Amino acid sequence: MRIAIIGAGVAGLTTAKVLTQAGHAVTVFEKAPDVGGVWSRTRRYPGLTTQSPKAQYSFSDFPMPRDFPEWPTGAQVQEYLAGYAAAFGLDEIIRLNTEVTAAQPSTEDRWTLTSVSSTSEPVTETFDRLVIANGVFCEPAVPSYPGLREFQEVGGILCAGTEFHDAEQARGKRVLVVGYGKSACDVTVPISGVAASTDVIARQMLWKVPRRIGGRVNFKLLLLTRLGEALFRYARLRGVEKFLHGRGKGMRDRMINSVGVTSIRQFGLDTLGLVPPGQMEDIVRGAIGLATEGFFENVAAGMINVHRDRTITSLLAVDGRPFAQLSDGTSLPADLIVCATGFTQGVPFLPAGVRERVFDERGNFLLYRQIQPVDVPGLYFNGYNSSFFSPLNAEMAAVWIGADVAGLLALPDADTRRRAVIDQLAFLDSATDGHHCRGTKIIPFSMHNVDEVLGDIGLDIPAPVRAWHWLAPIDPAAYRRITPALVRRQIESTRGAAVK
Repeated sequence: MRIAIIGAGVAGLTTAKVLTQAGHAVTVFEKAPDVGGVWSRTRRYPGLTTQSPKAQYSFSDFPMPRDFPEWPTGAQVQEYLAGYAAAFGLDEIIRLNTEVTAAQPSTEDRWTLTSVSSTSEPVTETFDRLVIANGVFCEPAVPSYPGLREFQEVGGILCAGTEFHDAEQARGKRVLVVGYGKSACDVTVPISGVAASTDVIARQMLWKVPRRIGGRVNFKLLLLTRLGEALFRYARLRGVEKFLHGRGKGMRDRMINSVGVTSIRQFGLDTLGLVPPGQMEDIVRGAIGLATEGFFENVAAGMINVHRDRTITSLLAVDGRPFAQLSDGTSLPADLIVCATGFTQGVPFLPAGVRERVFDERGNFLLYRQIQPVDVPGLYFNGYNSSFFSPLNAEMAAVWIGADVAGLLALPDADTRRRAVIDQLAFLDSATDGHHCRGTKIIPFSMHNVDEVLGDIGLDIPAPVRAWHWLAPIDPAAYRRITPALVRRQIESTRGAAVK
């Protein structure tokens, strides 16, 4: 088939690779000048690193270079993804600097796309299937503050974190960073090294997991295992999970909350006044964030000031200088405000009638297995399953898409799938207190998603390897034979049909 993919980030690239290997004619549209999505040079902010170690943030059949550090920088990840595209011959099917402006459903599951590049007039083409892989983090969500115009007239600058590309932009300035997630803390550290003052405006405190717990144990040994995932209650409990959330709940509570106690002691959070409410197990109800190296150290040194449980209520111009007023009534000088306040997941190229079937009344994505809209034929999503193992989750979703395109999936009827989507959203609402990025964040249930996707296909890795992953960190390389197995199955199915 002729298949279009929108986006050349992690999800778009692995989908292109899987579908190309399955024999399809694939075209990838990417509006940036390079591959990488969130790792593109057009979106990288100083201090950006992966949240997971390199071994876990990699594709099954393309390990990261050995000379990369444990937590690669944004530039290194983009280099890795560019290398992946080159290694699998994807460069020739990717159209960079090309934005899809409209995607209309046609006949028999087909889609008509209109795209615009920086060097040509709009082009309209028809494809047999469409995969949307523009990502969970496609557009920054910047608050609309009262007083912005007056603030800017006296030289104040307001930008999204993804628009802040060089720490030198903050040199000598009085800087506010809005947010307390990983991206906010990441960008704050380099800013604090050059700014006249650095203040973090944190609406709520979040638990931070040390990269090395107690300064010694890599966090992946505790949380990036199947056992670590099982510490968080999933919608459908299996095997050991039933024990951990039943008779063994006391042991489970001690295991996970001991990480919080260690985090408080390790970073001196009580002394800094930065202990989050609740316990470490509440981390799933917010953004599970890896602690940024140097952040709490710079807070202790007075280089970073954190205003906890505060928001910006308005922007001001006072005596010809830019200020921000906080919710407690105080005002801070603010030459530069960097908003690391999350993202929106947009699909503006889809017509209104399709969007009505893709979203629920609250704006949540209605996707079966985080992949397929039940009521929109010929359309798939990938990358709408943000996890600790995003490359692996995206790769397995790509295999699922390939299997469905080939007619190899025996899925439940539409009503059953629709109910499953609604039930999953209800579970995420409960488990994360609604902090699931409109139904697209599956942390910390990453491997449950992999298991469910592969269960639909009837493929899996050997049971002994799965058992080993209960105690050892998940190794994406263990899944490297899944795509070849799908391709073989597709070939066998095609031969069988030809014989008949």
